[in-house]
Amino acid sequence: MYISLARKYRPKTFAAVAVQSHVSNTLKGAIARGRVAHGYLLCGPRGVGKTTLARVLAMALNCERRDSGLGTRDSGTASGEGAQSPSAVPSPESRVPSPDSGEPCGECASCMRIWSGSASLDVVEIDAASNRGVDDARELRERAMYAPSSEGHYKVYIVDEAHMLTREAWNALLKILEEPPPRVVFVFATTEPQKIAQAAAPVLSRLQRFDFRRIGPADIRDRLMTVLAAEHVEAEPDAVALIARAADGSMRDALSLADQALSVGAGALTAERVRDALGLVPDDEYLTILDLVAEGRAGDIFPAIARLVDAGVDLGGFLSGLTDTLRALLALTLGAPMPDLSERMRDALAVRTDRLAAGDLLRMLHIITELEPHFRRSGQQQVLLESLLVRFALMDRTVSLEDVLRGMGGEGSPGIGRRTASTGHRGAEEPRSTSRAPSAERSRSAPPEPPHRQTDDAPPTAQSAHPKAHSSQLTAQDPAPTTQNAAPPLDLNALVERWGEIVAQVRTDGRALLAAALDQAMPVAVSARGDVTLELESDLHEQAIASSMDNVLAAIRSFFADATRIVVRVASTSGPTADGAPRRLTEEAVKEQRLSLLRKRDPALDAAVDALDLELLE
Repeated sequence: MYISLARKYRPKTFAAVAVQSHVSNTLKGAIARGRVAHGYLLCGPRGVGKTTLARVLAMALNCERRDSGLGTRDSGTASGEGAQSPSAVPSPESRVPSPDSGEPCGECASCMRIWSGSASLDVVEIDAASNRGVDDARELRERAMYAPSSEGHYKVYIVDEAHMLTREAWNALLKILEEPPPRVVFVFATTEPQKIAQAAAPVLSRLQRFDFRRIGPADIRDRLMTVLAAEHVEAEPDAVALIARAADGSMRDALSLADQALSVGAGALTAERVRDALGLVPDDEYLTILDLVAEGRAGDIFPAIARLVDAGVDLGGFLSGLTDTLRALLALTLGAPMPDLSERMRDALAVRTDRLAAGDLLRMLHIITELEPHFRRSGQQQVLLESLLVRFALMDRTVSLEDVLRGMGGEGSPGIGRRTASTGHRGAEEPRSTSRAPSAERSRSAPPEPPHRQTDDAPPTAQSAHPKAHSSQLTAQDPAPTTQNAAPPLDLNALVERWGEIVAQVRTDGRALLAAALDQAMPVAVSARGDVTLELESDLHEQAIASSMDNVLAAIRSFFADATRIVVRVASTSGPTADGAPRRLTEEAVKEQRLSLLRKRDPALDAAVDALDLELLE
């Protein structure tokens, strides 16, 4: 009779359990030193070895050869025919684990019964999913009062899916877990320990808890290669890597998937055969979607997704695969190694690293992370996936807006028109950084104008307090060209235009929080003595700026020579309401304040918002 790979190659010793050495070494040492606890809680994902280690523990506690004290005795004398002389050296194949090693032999009748899950008087496995009530717990408690069947043996109760036990069942077991009978061991295995903590928190203090690790793709690949070699099956490395990734950290799932792939046909195990057996999406489909996004071909997204749907592809699995592909492309773009990729996929992604910027890839991954919980529950997965990919393909609109906010001045309106006309996709003839060029060229070519300042006595004029109303002056009065060692004199118009650079300088200096606060501020006045007045739409960031005045002043001085003091004020619209109640800060209000600040800072953006009906996305 055929036995599945997951059962056939289940480990028989502590040393054979992959990855979980922090658990197996502890249990083996406890047996070898006679410090076996009366209760254990094994926690971790599915298929990582919880039930296997529980069985190995039961095997070691009830191993016949270990109890007989034979140690390295020849297996033929296991019935106790007499001890070997000290000078006798058994052959390697006749050796069994030493009694003080803590390892089971894995070959005696007791070990074989426990390992195969057959009936045993001293080892009882219980599925808590179907035996979860208080009556089942009481029956277990009564059975535990009986002594083991043989002298020196242990009664071991393995309770799988322990989080399914009810609160009443845990209460029924509480006393026996606190004061168990001699030579009785309880082993609880669960994938959701938090449910036990919620239902029966006192139980956790009566058990030794071990948390199992997920098994990495590299360890799964190594184990699969060993198993396939033992089965005399040739396998391509890419095929084994596909199974390891599909197993998602579970060794049992990996062996089951390998079994499934081997059932498709005879011969070597190839990557194509694995994809057919497991219903995996070919890598070429992901590369096709990447090309459509990179080239901005939003209209071609719909037939591409329709082709996948017609082929019966699971869209949830496709989204997960697309996430892995974007992650791999981001890593390669940043120069990080990706050992889990096949050579073909690595080469295909390497030629695409210059087609999508790292910032774009990071933004895409963030959007997928936010969408995925809703995607799993949605009944319109195809619509969600199509809209997501179309958004990726049209993401250049958002990037162009960022370029406008960072670099364009009053004369940048024509630049907006050029970028808007090509927002459908970016061509090779128009690199992403071109939107910053007009500002830089204007700074080099525009003739400097004499700076004008307000007197210290006169209040700020409407022209200086509201640069949006006088966009022509903002455009014309660029700061004078500077040398490497000299900064231009302070001027409100020039300060407003270069405020984004000042904020970027603060962020570059490692003060991200202060930069975020300054990003919400707007220079509104400059006095003859060099006082710079900053206005905030709300008082959320007032304290952050007030506590770092010296750093703000130093950043401004790096661009303008004679700044002497910083004054922060909050716009009246952010204060309490007319009836004295504090104004409630909502998401829409924050967006409105942010957009108002951006429009004040850049007259070209202000005109573009009105003309094109733009909306602030991020």
